[in-house]
Amino acid sequence: MVDSYDDSLDGEKSKTQVKRELHALVDLGERLTTLKKELIAKLPLTDEMRRALADAPKHSANIARKRHIMFIGKLMRDQDIDAILALLDQTDASSRQYNERFHNLERWRDRLIAGDDAVLEKFVLDYPDADRQQLRSLIRQAQHELAHNKAPATSRKIFKYIRELDETQRGLR
Repeated sequence: MVDSYDDSLDGEKSKTQVKRELHALVDLGERLTTLKKELIAKLPLTDEMRRALADAPKHSANIARKRHIMFIGKLMRDQDIDAILALLDQTDASSRQYNERFHNLERWRDRLIAGDDAVLEKFVLDYPDADRQQLRSLIRQAQHELAHNKAPATSRKIFKYIRELDETQRGLR
């Protein structure tokens, strides 16, 4: 007679665990349907998955949408989930990592506008592809706007330029 009952079955997953994993794939697939086309193009997906994601907006009726989301969840089994999650974490606005990167770029913009040539030199060391002359021109314009209480249009241009540099350096572009 066996004294204890071992429920683990030597590494096999329980039915509940399998269902949880499949529901997680469906949820991830549904999340993918909300992404922009540019981001979907960067994801490592199969052609069939790309077609399914492109067809998702066509299904407007509730049951049709639900059925299509389940189909996308089924297709998710054949995808590289780790690579998809890694890219989503880098670019997803709700992720902490994305927010930290965004705030870091805002701090760079503010330091460049408030700073002097030493700050610009430090920035160019961190981002060697930066065009020093273009940045100086943008910084002068932003300082002029700030001094005359104008709308911060050039400040936004600086941020956009810095973000593009950062994305290029990280390989997101």
